[in-house]
Amino acid sequence: MLPAPATVGMPVSDVDTPALLLDLDAFEFNLDTLARTLDGRSVKLRPHAKSHKCPTIARIQMDRGAVGVCCQKVSEAEALVDGGVTNVMISNEVVGAGKLARLARLARRAKVLVLADHPDNVDALQRAAQDAQVTLEVLVEVDVGAGRCGTEPGEPAAELAARIAASPNLDFGGIHAYQGGAQHLRTPAERETAIRKALDMVNATRDALARRGLEARTVTGAGTGTYLLEAASGVYNEIQPGSYVFMDADYGRNLEGDGQPVHTFRHSLFILSTVMSRPAEARAIVDVGLKAHSVDSGMPLVADVPGAKYLRASDEHGLVELAPGTSVPLGTKIRLIPGHCDPTVNLYDWLVCYRGDRVEAIWPISARGAFY
Repeated sequence: MLPAPATVGMPVSDVDTPALLLDLDAFEFNLDTLARTLDGRSVKLRPHAKSHKCPTIARIQMDRGAVGVCCQKVSEAEALVDGGVTNVMISNEVVGAGKLARLARLARRAKVLVLADHPDNVDALQRAAQDAQVTLEVLVEVDVGAGRCGTEPGEPAAELAARIAASPNLDFGGIHAYQGGAQHLRTPAERETAIRKALDMVNATRDALARRGLEARTVTGAGTGTYLLEAASGVYNEIQPGSYVFMDADYGRNLEGDGQPVHTFRHSLFILSTVMSRPAEARAIVDVGLKAHSVDSGMPLVADVPGAKYLRASDEHGLVELAPGTSVPLGTKIRLIPGHCDPTVNLYDWLVCYRGDRVEAIWPISARGAFY
């Protein structure tokens, strides 16, 4: 890991750039807001750590009542467990003898859950668990409309669940039913339609399980864009929102019930940049380019300069268009709101956490680059 670009106590304006900033007031507001929106609902919270990749944040979430966290890769799970997290679901399929052996060994140190969507994978999980002399909790992943991983709902999912239940070192845990494609549908009506269809598929699967004498202890899924729909369904009993802690620019484009852009949560994650060139009155160049943020969900928003727009990025440079008469001297520090938080966080070793104008903490992003 590179040295942190800041020290505790320094002014935010002295933080070296590019740096990943976390506004602690907004971050804590988001944690509190999620808890408040779940008041009175009988659902467990298992937030997704692929958004932050930070054991410190995962532990904070569990201290506030989360049953555990999700992640996507074995190496992410290893980093989280190394950082003191005791309950991790790999909400993904794990394939390959080496990865499966690591997964099974990790289950000696923490509660570890994993998904399966193919009988061959179930058999491989059984062999790995038997070799490590552990029991793995396995959930059947059901494709509920996202068109990615997952077995078909109903009988195919129930057949796979029966195979898991019959495996001596595996424990059938339930159904994983995440509709990822619904998370960024812009209107509430579009999101509700997608989740209603997902619920039909989950119910069909539960019925098929019941015909085999099996029960899904856990029905899990949901993300920041739809979690209230799943939480209110009476079907899901666990939800997995992740980006709510940060709220990137793309999630900010979703509309709420009043027709306004999402305002339930606040932007807490920023990239601090420095104006490194002023080649023209209407143009500033910052030191945050493609190597410092992900642009798959569009360019970042400029937080601190009214009327400014981040237009395009090259490897090490970002072009910011300025409104007429804007004063942005060379060396000015500007915060940017990333378009997509997850892959942006993966580019950094440290979260520089601040409150007001002072750095309060520096947290390692221990699972950064953990994609194997």
